[in-house]
Amino acid sequence: MARPRTAPSGRTPQWVLDDALGQHRQALMGPGARRRRDRRSARRWAKVPRSRGRAWRATPAVGVVLVLMLWFTPGLVQDYAMPALRPYLPNASAPPRDLQAAREPLGTPPAVEDAGGYRFMGSPDPGQPVVAYDPCRPVRWVVRPDGAPPGGQQLVEEAVAEIAAATGLRFVAEGTTTEAPSAQRAPYQPERYGRQWAPVLITWSDATEVPDLAGNVVGLGGSTPRRGPGTPFIYVTGQVTLDAPGLTEVLDGPGGADQVRATIVHELAHVVGLAHVDDPAHLMHPGGGATVLSAGDRAGLARLGSGECVPRL
Repeated sequence: MARPRTAPSGRTPQWVLDDALGQHRQALMGPGARRRRDRRSARRWAKVPRSRGRAWRATPAVGVVLVLMLWFTPGLVQDYAMPALRPYLPNASAPPRDLQAAREPLGTPPAVEDAGGYRFMGSPDPGQPVVAYDPCRPVRWVVRPDGAPPGGQQLVEEAVAEIAAATGLRFVAEGTTTEAPSAQRAPYQPERYGRQWAPVLITWSDATEVPDLAGNVVGLGGSTPRRGPGTPFIYVTGQVTLDAPGLTEVLDGPGGADQVRATIVHELAHVVGLAHVDDPAHLMHPGGGATVLSAGDRAGLARLGSGECVPRL
């Protein structure tokens, strides 16, 4: 018995199977019925190439329109492109969705009493007062070591460990980088860091490179919020910029290591979402008197470690 014919997709259409069954029946009924069935079968096959040809002629025009829309409106890539395709399209501004996202938080913030006295960084959405990092993803970080004082790397690692313990967030060190600090830093740099959000960037710098470090400012810290369709804002990357000359001078004084470590912890607390407060007993007071996290600081950091998992971003 001849093998049933298949469609261009490789599947056997139902009507072909029906034909095969009909041919068996017609063999019993006589040759006239079989000839009539064959003519109807030929008409069905004749329609397939014409329909397929019309669809093919329309495809290039539709494709050109879509490419132009995505090229000149990069927001469409961010919000609506398919996750696997998004990073390969022109002007892509985000990595594939669900990348490195676990189903459950990677860590748990410590159980602390909510002592109050903390504030959160400003949110781009008035209806969402708290923006935090996704606890189901690691917070990756890199260091540009240029200009670091002796022992600077160890102080950075100790400060990161303290913030990780206070929030329950999983911080992952990814070595060093040559990237310079920038107020216009792109949160997605696939050519430098691959198809993932850029890691938190920690740099040692000075007022020549970063004018905001002029005067009594010894550090800067903050993060970049992003959201997708139907998701809350989350932080996807951030920066800590440290004044190398100023902190080197502090490091040479009494208790210098504790003060420099406290400065780095203060800026990292900005990165995960804490803002300045008025009480000088808190490490988040801008005056820089405290060198350890207060109960209020720890309560705020624990809340920031309890953010929502957002795998769709």
